[in-house]
Amino acid sequence: MEISKTVLDEVTQAFQIGEEPFSIRRYGSGHINDTFLLENGDKKYILQRINTSIFRDPVSLMWNIRHVTDFLRKKIVCAGGDPERETLNLVSAKDGTDYYIDRNNNYWRIYRFITDAVSFDLVRRPEDFYQSGLAFGHFQRMLADYPAEELFETIPDFHNTPKRYADFCRAVEEDAAGRVSGVKREIEFFMERHEDYDMAVREHREGSLPLRVTHNDTKLNNIMIDSRTGQALCIIDLDTVMPGFSIFDFGDSIRFGANTAEEDERDLGKVSFSIMLYETYCRGFLRGCAGSLTKTELEMLPQGARLMTLECGMRFLADYLQGDIYFRTDREGQNLDRARTQIAMTADMEKKWEEMSSVTRETAAAVTADGR
Repeated sequence: MEISKTVLDEVTQAFQIGEEPFSIRRYGSGHINDTFLLENGDKKYILQRINTSIFRDPVSLMWNIRHVTDFLRKKIVCAGGDPERETLNLVSAKDGTDYYIDRNNNYWRIYRFITDAVSFDLVRRPEDFYQSGLAFGHFQRMLADYPAEELFETIPDFHNTPKRYADFCRAVEEDAAGRVSGVKREIEFFMERHEDYDMAVREHREGSLPLRVTHNDTKLNNIMIDSRTGQALCIIDLDTVMPGFSIFDFGDSIRFGANTAEEDERDLGKVSFSIMLYETYCRGFLRGCAGSLTKTELEMLPQGARLMTLECGMRFLADYLQGDIYFRTDREGQNLDRARTQIAMTADMEKKWEEMSSVTRETAAAVTADGR
């Protein structure tokens, strides 16, 4: 959807960023929200229009972000860090709220821009992936004492894998875009594994898998990395911060970052699960967590990676079957390509399962030993 200059000017004037004019251009590679860079000399901000088709309660979403970032800010200050660079910082609207509603009933927000930092859509070198794991593990540890139950579910049942499977089956049955006949092999792949989808929910119900504050979209490109030091600085895209499972935060990073190809790669021969990158991320994540995970969480990390890859693949394929109504696409068949890469990743994980489990145990033991 194109957004007029008139609306953009109205929105920027509603926030506490000064009265001088800013250049405005689209920014980043996100699938969901509309993101812009505001720039005037050294003054830079990130402006976003919240996608209310996906996030139907933007006020609760912004409540989550405000309270989590305030909590993180205090932790960062106590640790002697830089809260201006190590967490997102919201800019208030002129009426004192954290958002602005424009003439078309769209919700907007502004963050301070984090300077001298970059994010990557694909792992360039193992150190970047290690830093990503360190950052998301640190995020888990800093929020370990935040009462997760106080947060709103910004997308209900977001990582409820049994519910995602039910939604997938419904999309297959309805065949809204008339595409089922062309993807029967892909559909069968997900249906063959249906008995595994309630694994995490069952462990939680039995009391062995705790509910935590989780990010729920832990891709590499949601980490800002310092341009000068190469170290992870800040976790961004907090729209899906809500109660969840640590193994899914871990798993979503793996399904994205340990893939040797891009998420929408058409040549499936390039797609494989990298044990080396898995070990690299696992080492960073567990160091960042610093002993805050339970025994069950540690044991279930590989399953978290597999379940998240399966779940994301189902979501991509369901969206394709429904006519590409959720994930932003730039070309025909992109969601199908995304689903196929997840299938290829899952299949390769399953081939390397014993090695994956062994690496997890050995890495956990090594990190524990180093911490003594």
